[in-house]
Amino acid sequence: MIYPILTAEEAAEFVQHGMNIGVSGFTVPGNPKVVPPAIAAKARREHAAGREFKINLFSGASTNDFTDGELSRADAINFRAPYQSLPELRKHINAGDLHYNDRHLSEMAQEFRYGYYGPMDIAIVEVQRIDDNGDMVLGTAVGNTPTWLQCAKKVIIEINDQLPESIYGLHDIYVPADPPMRREIPIYHASDRAGTPTAHVDPKKVLGVVRTSMPLGMTTPFTPVDEVTQRIGENVCQFLVDEIKSGRMPKSFLPIQSGVGNIANAVLNALETSTDIPPFQMYTEVVQDSVLKLLESGRCTFASTCSMTFSREAMMEFFAKPELHDKLLMRPSEISNNPEVIRRIGVVSMNTAIECDLYGHINSSHVSGSRLMNGIGGSGDFTRNAYTSIFLCPSIKKDDCISTIVPMVTHCDHTDHSVDIIVTDQGVADLRFKDPMQMAEEIIEKAAHPIYRPLLREYLHLAGKGHIHLNPDLALSFHSALAHEGDMRKANLKI
Repeated sequence: MIYPILTAEEAAEFVQHGMNIGVSGFTVPGNPKVVPPAIAAKARREHAAGREFKINLFSGASTNDFTDGELSRADAINFRAPYQSLPELRKHINAGDLHYNDRHLSEMAQEFRYGYYGPMDIAIVEVQRIDDNGDMVLGTAVGNTPTWLQCAKKVIIEINDQLPESIYGLHDIYVPADPPMRREIPIYHASDRAGTPTAHVDPKKVLGVVRTSMPLGMTTPFTPVDEVTQRIGENVCQFLVDEIKSGRMPKSFLPIQSGVGNIANAVLNALETSTDIPPFQMYTEVVQDSVLKLLESGRCTFASTCSMTFSREAMMEFFAKPELHDKLLMRPSEISNNPEVIRRIGVVSMNTAIECDLYGHINSSHVSGSRLMNGIGGSGDFTRNAYTSIFLCPSIKKDDCISTIVPMVTHCDHTDHSVDIIVTDQGVADLRFKDPMQMAEEIIEKAAHPIYRPLLREYLHLAGKGHIHLNPDLALSFHSALAHEGDMRKANLKI
């Protein structure tokens, strides 16, 4: 190998205060695991010596505790984009200790190539192997890695010996040309390959290789499916069956996208057992353990993704079954989440909401409008361009004290123009072909919990007239009651 072999500490010495640093991966998989903690240790030493040390950190989506966790605990992040999900980092963002820019995931790579964020100083990338020509086999996610390798002045490589050689062929690396030279992306089915199985970097950029032996897969399991999420899954499945029977979806069905978490798993579990929905493909940004079961059973015939967000056990199971490897491809996030492809092949999107209002607006990122949860992620990429866009949430939370159906959302990530269907444990609210007041009646009747329906109807009665009935003094009454009384049922709707 022509590249210097470095320790993590030696690699960290190349990182200086104020640098733009890009990391590989998408969600926990594929992220570097030993160099970021060494950078955090360096930051602590610099701070102890009275010197400033913070970096601007760019990723594909959320990272892992080795990256966002260690660096945020060391107070080593000045700016972060485009998505996060670690409690420590979230705490610093909500405290205003660092700058965070919540971006649509499909846009991050091209915006960096366009020069919006300035130069990338160093990219830190986990790979299975790299040859002397700079061709590399990436890990269990792609994210924005191909663009980081293209834009970065220098690159640090982590070779993880836990990545098996059989991962070769699971990647489809395609970077579109920038305007005005961009052409259509040659993906017409979820299973189409558009690029190459390897990523590439100019060997002269490589500062060195750090050898690692770090476990693969998610260490924290998602919350198990319960009675409420199971009902949500069943409601989604029945809606899709009805769409096929009515002719609003083709009988051959359509590719689906599913977000992350226990609600998404509940929907996928329902799709696995359905006898009325034909085998289908997925065009999505992450695949979870439930997708592995769908691939094994043949219910899902192919999964296009950006990241194998499997548990460690499921990851090992996948690699032990080479017959599954022809059923999955990992792509860069600007391809897995690409609006052109999503619209053209007719993806059905399914994402979770923090709250929905009576007119179909969705808050998927901020609790009570001010406290960031994770971010918009890829939900916007899919929702705006989906064949049918579906949002999922339980109708109530926190021992009935919170209604997820509210008069007005406190933060709007997705407007009513993009939202077709809202599904809760109570039922399916179909917002298509309806004006705002018809939407409100549909949402109250089909999605809201019965204990909150009288309050929601009372708000509508008091909200005034217009195309949308809105009373500014009462619109946030549910949230005001939660803040002051700890219970939305105590909302004061007196004018």
